[in-house]
Amino acid sequence: MAKQVFINLAVKDLAKAEAFYSALGFSNNPQFSDDTGNCMVWSDSIYVMILNHEKFLSFTNKPLADTKTSIAGIYTISVDSVAEMNKIIESGLGAGGKEPNEIRDYGFMQQRTIEDPDGNTWEFFYMDESKFPTE
Repeated sequence: MAKQVFINLAVKDLAKAEAFYSALGFSNNPQFSDDTGNCMVWSDSIYVMILNHEKFLSFTNKPLADTKTSIAGIYTISVDSVAEMNKIIESGLGAGGKEPNEIRDYGFMQQRTIEDPDGNTWEFFYMDESKFPTE
């Protein structure tokens, strides 16, 4: 079996979170979704489980972080072009996301950041390996 990554996020409003992640380009897998959480699919190996607070807390004894005021993690995904990155971010902004800073351009890599409606931080980047700095 291929290795897979599942990122679990606590969300206040499941429908709003699903709309946001769908706008970014994730699709919902109804086989692993119910009224307490949705499995949002990025690729054959990357999944985001958006879970209501009660469901999320059933997996831990720690209190939830307030991701609107504190950082809990930064989740980063590569894309195939700057145009794709820009489309994803603009779609996310239209679905209630917030862009906390401007695009960063490192010459060989461009990167944008977006926060979901709960404050979870995502970065999308395009890297052109032919432009890597040489010594």
